[in-house]
Order: sequence, then C-alpha cells, then structure tokens
Amino acid sequence: METENQTHVSAFILLGLSEEAELQPLLFGLFLSMYVITFTGNLLIILAIIMDSHLHTPMYFFLSNFSFADIGFTSSTIPKMLLNIQMQNKVITYEGCITQMHFFILFAALDNFLLTVMAYDRFVAICHPLHYTVIMNPKFCGLLLLVSWLLSLLDSLLNGLMVLRLSFCTELQIPHFFCDLTQVVQLACSDTFLNDLVMYVVTGVLGVGPLTGILFSYTKIVSSIVRISSAGGKYKAVSTCGSHLSVVCLFYGTSIGVYLSSAASPNPRASTIASVMYTVVTPMLNPFIYSLRNKDMKQAIRKLFR
Repeated sequence: METENQTHVSAFILLGLSEEAELQPLLFGLFLSMYVITFTGNLLIILAIIMDSHLHTPMYFFLSNFSFADIGFTSSTIPKMLLNIQMQNKVITYEGCITQMHFFILFAALDNFLLTVMAYDRFVAICHPLHYTVIMNPKFCGLLLLVSWLLSLLDSLLNGLMVLRLSFCTELQIPHFFCDLTQVVQLACSDTFLNDLVMYVVTGVLGVGPLTGILFSYTKIVSSIVRISSAGGKYKAVSTCGSHLSVVCLFYGTSIGVYLSSAASPNPRASTIASVMYTVVTPMLNPFIYSLRNKDMKQAIRKLFR
C-alpha cells in the first residue's frame, strides 16, 4: 500500500458508531426516529410562532431562529449517516466532507450565538422591564440576528478554508459518523500547527465569549429576582427564563462532556458515542423543553391542529 502524501483526496471513510452488521438496522431505526422527532418538533415551533400573532415578540423571534438552527444542525449530519447505513456504504466524497463540516460548524455556532442573544433578551426583560420594548425593538433584534449569522459564517468559512490547505495520506478513515473537524485535521500528513492554533483561538473567542455573556446575564437576572419582594413576582421572573436556562445547561453541559470524554479517553469511539448527545439528543429535546414548560407555546401548537 502506498504511503506517500497526496494533496487532494477523492473521499473519506466514515466508520460510524459501530461496524457490527447486526447493529446497523437498530441504529438506522433509532436515528431515523430521533431525526423525525427533531425535525417535526422544531418545525412545529417555527410554524406556531409564525401563525400566532401573540408570539410575535423578541423572545419567540429568536426561538424560531434557534429552532431553524437546530433543524440545520441535525440535517447536516444525520441524513448522510442514514443514507450510508441504508446503502451499506461508508464513503463520503472530499467535497461532501468539506460541505458537511461547513454547515455543521455554521449551525453549531449559530446555536451558540442565539443562546447568548436569548440570554440578553431575558436580561433586558427582567432587569429593565420598563425599557424592554424600546431596547428590544425590531431593528435591534434584526441586527442581533444578522451579527449571529455573520459570526457563524465567519467561523465555518475560516475553519473550512484552513482544512483546504491540508494534504492527506492514504489513511482516510474517520472514526465518527460525520466529518468532525478535529478528526479530519488529525488525518492530515502536512503540518497542522496553524489549523490547531486557529481552532483553539476560534473556540476560545467564539465559544468562551458567548458563554461568558450568558453567565453575566444570568448573574444580573438572579440578583434582580432576589430583590423582588413578592413570591408571585419571583415565580413569574423565573418562569420566563426557565426553559432557556434548561436548554443552555443541556447544550453546554453535553458539549463540555464530549470534550472531557475525548480528552480523558484515548479511544476515539468513546467520544463519537458521547457526541450523539449534543448532535442529536439535545436538538431533539429542545422543542419539548420549550413547549412543555411554556403555556403560550402549548396553546399556539394546539391552534395549528384545529
């Protein structure tokens, strides 16, 4: 077998979650069910917000975009995985791998920024209720969404372009069910120092930055809630941000868990299985969190079926 580098490859091999043939039908049924639930649940939230004029507020405007990002997030990986299982073919073309990485990073980053924007929205609503409509006006909300998209696009383009400069060896097997950026970079034969540097810097700036913003917003929210004298007022304040806080904990908790599991275990298969939590399970649970804990959302969804 040849060992020389090649500057361009035609395809990669996605090893998936398991190579055992008897498990493939189970994996196909499980992931197809989760994808359908994720797609349907998030689509219902988007339609409910569009159709119900009572939900045309900044909070639900950002929620509808968050649901759209979740659909894009799961759609960037799961359909290809299902197709590979159904066709019994683990190959993904080089162009397809780069495209998948682009959209996966794009929607993951967008989820990240939208959670930060939603935290800021709750901060203004609870800490500055009298100025809420003035601060969170339609033009400003549109600007926040535009900035979130632009930063996410910059993140995905930067990482994608950095991968294009790499040359790869004949070992092209990715121990994952999608083209994970870290796994692809590790396959390169050329120097990856610059790629690693960019990944760490981008993760630090665009990852830690938004999380810091969320923590700052909730610090201010908690201090405002503590100063509320009535129990009813405290309950109302907590209920307005309970769903968002649950999603934040789920999103960052699973992401940090995957990072720690990959760092602690030398077996890439372990981190691959752990990544299912934030790539599939979290987007699937988000619609349930926002609909089951929100009376207005439940009423809007019921109206869709009348």
